[in-house]
Amino acid sequence: MERKRISSGTEWESKVGYSRAVQTGSQVHVSGTTATSDDGDIVGKDDAYKQTKKALQNIENALRETDGSLEDVVRTRMFVTDINEWEAIGEAHGEVFRDVRPATSMIEVNRLIDPELLVEIEAVAIVPE
Repeated sequence: MERKRISSGTEWESKVGYSRAVQTGSQVHVSGTTATSDDGDIVGKDDAYKQTKKALQNIENALRETDGSLEDVVRTRMFVTDINEWEAIGEAHGEVFRDVRPATSMIEVNRLIDPELLVEIEAVAIVPE
């Protein structure tokens, strides 16, 4: 089966050994994605809602490279550093996926790779072949 790797272009992909997303057939698996701009700056510092929206926008950008979209997402996993922010995170997720309604999880974690990151999101999509 053909394997297509989608890169975000960051130096970390080759250092850590991962891709922003991997497509095999109709399945696209998007790695944990955070609220970072194209130049690597964190967007929405101290704002879980804004970070969620930016992470989902970054996921959307990766899916576009597979001719997919957020409408093709069947699963998300949200890793959050403060579960008390669930309503803000859920609101942002709901605005994006209100009609799609993928299976999802929201899991509180001790911390993410940068202390200013509040949310990291993984996604799985089924795209047209």
